[in-house]
Amino acid sequence: MLKLERSPLQKSKSHRKAYNFPELATAHPELEDYMFHNAYGNISIDFSNPKAVKALNTALLKHDYKVSFWEFPDKHLCPPIPSRAAYIHLLKDLITHSGLTKNIKVLDIGTGATCIYPLLGNALYAWSFIASEIDQQAIEVAQQIIDKNRLGDAIELRFQKDKQSILYGILKPKEKVSAAMCNPPFYKNEAEAIENTMRKQKGLAQKESPSKRNFSGTANELWYPGGEKAFLHNYLYQSSLSKTSCFWYTSLVSKKELINSMRTSLKKLGATKIEVRDLNVGHKISRVVAWTFLSEKEQREWMS
Repeated sequence: MLKLERSPLQKSKSHRKAYNFPELATAHPELEDYMFHNAYGNISIDFSNPKAVKALNTALLKHDYKVSFWEFPDKHLCPPIPSRAAYIHLLKDLITHSGLTKNIKVLDIGTGATCIYPLLGNALYAWSFIASEIDQQAIEVAQQIIDKNRLGDAIELRFQKDKQSILYGILKPKEKVSAAMCNPPFYKNEAEAIENTMRKQKGLAQKESPSKRNFSGTANELWYPGGEKAFLHNYLYQSSLSKTSCFWYTSLVSKKELINSMRTSLKKLGATKIEVRDLNVGHKISRVVAWTFLSEKEQREWMS
């Protein structure tokens, strides 16, 4: 029997307070170059400046998660650490409440050059990761981050040769993971990404170039033919072809209106349980959809 559940609003377990910029700068001195006193007399940074945002997130990673090396070309997406950590905490709750407590291994789909989810998941909960990526240059940068932080035993990168394949060719035969996570591309094309950037910068009341995103990002990171909906439904279908390879498949979903179509598709594909969990970080609310194809018997066998 298909179960549809919606949990109470999930809040991040960290980064709830205002940033202590001077303290963060002790971990990453470059942050000082972007600090100033705002109109309220508080120390802040220009959040529309990609370099300032990158410096802040590097400082957070070093100060709060003891990741000593995190360097990557400016063209790549700089992930906001608070929201990425919130996804990891949410996934931990999901895994724990399912009775999975030992030897947790997670598949990070599209890890990017920053390898951020594996870094956070290992730092917070000592999870091991398989991290897939379609960009060979991004893999090379991510591998350097892994090596510099001596995490080679915990994080394994795998190159996805086929850009239309999300799962096929990544997991080996009979290989199983406790969960899969994904932060899908949001946009259909570059024009849509730039349009969104212009709206965002208007909200920040900044006068930056409309083609300049404060978190940067390459084409592979930002857009996908057909946009978020096309990516997600491809992911749903491919997950149904590997029903027993993963206990919980999950994904961030930016557009709330996609939830109903995902539920309908998952029901047709044979999902036995679906959960929709809100993710609240600051003023932004997104959601994570999680699903499994395992029967109750298969779930018990998985935990034995």
